[in-house]
Amino acid sequence: MGILQIFTLLGALGMFLYGMNLMSSGLQKAAGDRLRGLLSAMTSNPFKGVLTGLGITSVIQSSSATTVMVVSFVNAGLLTLYQAIGVIMGANIGTTVTAWLVSWLGFKADISILAVPLMLLGFLFSNSKKNQRQNIGELIVGFCLLFLGLSFMKDSVPDLNDTPQVLDFVKSWSGYGFGSVLVFLVFGTVLTLVLQSSSATMAITLIMLSMGFIPFNMACAMVLGENIGTTITANIAASVGNTQAKRAAMSHTIFNVFGVIWALIFFRPFLGIVGKVIEIFFGLPNPAAEGFAVSGQSTSSATAALYGLSMLHTLFNTINTLILVWFIRYIEKAVVWLIKTPKNQESETFRLKYISAGPLATPELAAEQAFDEIIHFAQISKNGLAYARAAIRETDPDKFEELRVKLVKYEEISDRIEYEIASFLNAVSEGDISEETSARIKGMYKIIGELESLGDSGEAISRILSRRNIHKKTFDQDTVKKLEDMALAVDNAYAAMIVNLNAAHKGELVEISNAYNSEDRINNLRNYLRDAEIEEIESNRKNYQTSVYYMDIVSELEKMGDFIINVSQTLEKKFIRK
Repeated sequence: MGILQIFTLLGALGMFLYGMNLMSSGLQKAAGDRLRGLLSAMTSNPFKGVLTGLGITSVIQSSSATTVMVVSFVNAGLLTLYQAIGVIMGANIGTTVTAWLVSWLGFKADISILAVPLMLLGFLFSNSKKNQRQNIGELIVGFCLLFLGLSFMKDSVPDLNDTPQVLDFVKSWSGYGFGSVLVFLVFGTVLTLVLQSSSATMAITLIMLSMGFIPFNMACAMVLGENIGTTITANIAASVGNTQAKRAAMSHTIFNVFGVIWALIFFRPFLGIVGKVIEIFFGLPNPAAEGFAVSGQSTSSATAALYGLSMLHTLFNTINTLILVWFIRYIEKAVVWLIKTPKNQESETFRLKYISAGPLATPELAAEQAFDEIIHFAQISKNGLAYARAAIRETDPDKFEELRVKLVKYEEISDRIEYEIASFLNAVSEGDISEETSARIKGMYKIIGELESLGDSGEAISRILSRRNIHKKTFDQDTVKKLEDMALAVDNAYAAMIVNLNAAHKGELVEISNAYNSEDRINNLRNYLRDAEIEEIESNRKNYQTSVYYMDIVSELEKMGDFIINVSQTLEKKFIRK
């Protein structure tokens, strides 16, 4: 095997992987809303969870993407650990669709013959002005590249008749009985870890099997290894997530490892069942029979072996799910026992909740996670206003100092959260996203800027109150009551903003009259309080310096109202579906 042939094989593998990613990305963008609908349908019913995981993985053609997404949602609190385990089980069944596609279209029908003409169709769609057609074009191009890459991989593999030494080498590893099964299981695991794609490893296994490099039983062992190797992606994603996310990823590992154990114990009977299914339903030779041989030609024996391997993959995950779906509670208890809750786990409300679960496997849905974090940011900001209101009322110097420190801390928190969300949005924007999602991300940048400004205003109020205390001035009960009324108006505006944020996130926002009403209330109250205070100063009924502090706080509260209405106006422009 020459150097050029080796690089051609690696390049073909790269084309296959790129095509898989492109096809998955196009599918995600084309079916983005439907995916969100599937996710919202997840309930505590484990069977619905299995169907959801199966459906999503069948659509996006990547169990790794599904499991990373599920880990993210557990990290965010959108899914319980119990729900996530069912979805992961379904994802394992859904990923077997890829093996059947490759077996049917890549080997039996050889769709690569049509791949180049289809590229023209994909190009025409991708140049359409309609966003949905562009997504479909990307899907078609990815589909074509996937099968072209598969075809090039098949052509790059040397003929064993020309390289008998390779055949002898493989046979030497296949002659140790059950030991050979374990060797090929480890090989499948390692290859999946390296490629980070069980679909790519499955394609390579199918090629090796069809070319006669390895016997059917060793190919089956490799598939079992691939099911262990694919769990590493979710564990990598969970490594930067919270405890629940790590537990969700560990449940994926437990599920697949348990399946591999029973499959190894009943290896020969299991292969026998697979062979009988192929024999009965497809009318092909039993690939698990003694003396069965796979040639490099497209014979019925080769077809039987390819279908048999795909059937083993499907039966393995389906049987494993049917067994373990009844024990989800026990799996949940096991992962809770294995991964303890840290004693010093941070529980402060300002901790990021939704965007700390690792790689962006699904950019379209990652944008939704960012919006969840923005809603969380708004709720944190509202808590900051509560501390500002308490500081206005507080007369005890020590207690006021505690509140002042908290307001300064909240300003730092808002800066940090804005930076983290903006960094996450930058990463999402670099991915392949739809025009609608791109427009919404621009709106999110605007919103987090306004929320950060609200944190600045809370800290500014603490500085005004500190200056008042330094100059030994105090507010009388009437003044405190007026400031309370103003702060309450801002609090109501906050509530309206959060209602609008949640409605926009669900796609249910139609107008923002609640925000405009709150803003009018704040402005009218500001005008009334300012005019009344000027009248008090002119009649010498108020100390001028005390009034300055009072009016500065009123002005800062009114400014908070401006930031709040800006958020709702951004939602009106970017998130109301036209």
